[in-house]
Amino acid sequence: MAPAPEVPDGPSPVSSPVRTAAYLVAVVFLLVGVAGFIPGITTDYDMMEFAGPDSEAMLFGVFAVSVLHNIVHLLFGIVGLLLARTVRLARTYLIAGGLVYLALFIFGIVIDQDEDVNFVPVNDADNWLHLGLAAGMVLLGLLPGSQSGRQVPRGS
Repeated sequence: MAPAPEVPDGPSPVSSPVRTAAYLVAVVFLLVGVAGFIPGITTDYDMMEFAGPDSEAMLFGVFAVSVLHNIVHLLFGIVGLLLARTVRLARTYLIAGGLVYLALFIFGIVIDQDEDVNFVPVNDADNWLHLGLAAGMVLLGLLPGSQSGRQVPRGS
């Protein structure tokens, strides 16, 4: 008798690499979103604007941030936690999120960073980070749905 197929959907106690990756990515986004609101971790915190290129706040002194940018990180983290509950949704979160970050990378290199169109805002460091996130998230989204590729019997 052939083993039962893997049960890829539905919250379960069975851990999977793709779900674990989605949870970890989501937690990192939440931490970064919170860090963006902490003076000291965010330099020139008092120069932070809601949005746009005039926000001079820099997360870790490197990455341009604004209130909107931090809120986007927090929302991305919350969505990730919700979608990491199933293999299918975790995979969707990672791959779709990676594609969003690829689009944000392209946006960042095409625009004039000093113009109002830079509403997020982004700088060169953000652009390279977004490219790395895009590649990393898409690759993580391709992880197996179960540990070691083993099949999980029904009822386990």
